[in-house]
Amino acid sequence: MNKSELINVVVEKTDMTKKDVTLALETTLEVITETLASGDSVKLVGFGNFETRKRSARKGRNPQSGAEIEIPESKNAAWKPAKAVKDAVNK
Repeated sequence: MNKSELINVVVEKTDMTKKDVTLALETTLEVITETLASGDSVKLVGFGNFETRKRSARKGRNPQSGAEIEIPESKNAAWKPAKAVKDAVNK
């Protein structure tokens, strides 16, 4: 399911207009992104937690030349699903 399909499903399940659903979804994603960028986490009870995780610097290989390269440390966004989501997926 992509973003537009998600918006269409929410429109069908609610009395909201497509414009309102689109605005709500885009605003929600923007707020989550801004919160993660600031280093905080977002906890949605019953759905899961969004957080940033630090990846340490490490050595890698250039796939074209085979030369060893240094990969710098970075931060990545991560999502940890709630138990209810895990149970629904594994049902």
